[in-house]
Amino acid sequence: MRLFVGDDWAEDHHDVEVMDAFGRRLAKARLAEGAAGMARLHALVGQAAGDDAGEVEVLVGIETDRGPWVRALVAAGYVVYAVNPLQAARFRDRLGVSGAKSDAGDAHVLADMVRTHAHELRSVAGDSPQAEAVKVVARTHKTLIWERTRHTQRLWHALRDYFPAALAAFDDLDASDALALLAKAPTPQAAARLTFTQISAALKKARRKNVADKAAAIQAALRDDHLGQPELVTAAYAASVQALIAVLAVLNEQIKTLQGQVEAHFGEHPAAEIILSQPGLGPILGARVLAEFGDDPGRYVSAKARKNYAGASPITRASGKKKAALARFIHNDRLIDALLTQAYSALTRSPGARAYYEKQRARGSGHNAALRQLANRLVGVLHGCLKTGTLYNETTAWSNHAENVAA
Repeated sequence: MRLFVGDDWAEDHHDVEVMDAFGRRLAKARLAEGAAGMARLHALVGQAAGDDAGEVEVLVGIETDRGPWVRALVAAGYVVYAVNPLQAARFRDRLGVSGAKSDAGDAHVLADMVRTHAHELRSVAGDSPQAEAVKVVARTHKTLIWERTRHTQRLWHALRDYFPAALAAFDDLDASDALALLAKAPTPQAAARLTFTQISAALKKARRKNVADKAAAIQAALRDDHLGQPELVTAAYAASVQALIAVLAVLNEQIKTLQGQVEAHFGEHPAAEIILSQPGLGPILGARVLAEFGDDPGRYVSAKARKNYAGASPITRASGKKKAALARFIHNDRLIDALLTQAYSALTRSPGARAYYEKQRARGSGHNAALRQLANRLVGVLHGCLKTGTLYNETTAWSNHAENVAA
């Protein structure tokens, strides 16, 4: 016997509907988030199953793939499908065109979706606790890096408006020496009074090379003439910049701390050696790839399935006599970012990867398109290595493209 559960979740509650194989509603309820709500869900399933409770298979559709609730569903033996919200919205339009929407209605849509289209949905992966731990720290580490980039851009815009000399003086605004000097002298007037010794000390603390030349160049740039703002406005900008500098300093510190955690957790994973053998993947980038792919051995039935999940493979749009291969714009941003970074790094580390990239360029592909095709190829190589439990081998990886390597 099969039962189908639609679960429309919110932060503090879940609207659920239990449906049978004929699409009949057997039960519906609003459950509280937490252990009590989960116990109530099990009771609803048990009541719906009746005398067949020992033989029932429960399929659950929910628009998320993480969190304690999803983990509890998987632990209970339910088959959980993480439905993309866009898929659910389009399926809702199929059932009705009025535009009506409710939480209970969404639960019905999800239940009917897993009843009729479970074979086309992806079940939540059964990743190991080690992979889950890598995902937690790797995602937080990357999030902090993105936050640092955003705050650095805010700092750049503020300096451009009142202190353009700082932009001429410092190449990396989020570097420790630049932050230290800007914190010490957040106004053009104060910066112009910085001595050669003060600038040199900040550069030495940041372990910069050619300290004397760089200190002289920074001092000259800070003392150069630039357009500015009235004194009162400059003071207001300086206060804002000091706040941004304080945030950036903390972000730098926590990014460095979390980097150690990412490396430690990733190093303990059984697949770390295989992933690190891939061209262009180091501990941090490798951890991100592992985190987003997961380590459930049955999740990807083929290299194509892994490539499609990665978002590196193209999609085809065909209508009549027109046919076009386009890049996927709906994908896991964290994963595609890591894979494209790997592909770019592999250009200087793998002759086969470089030859493959050059062939795509010779065919007329632009840099980004050729890099995406290389990333797609490298995902296939990684899939083969993980499936067979073997380390990367340059000759084996590019055996089907030997003519490219020789070119």
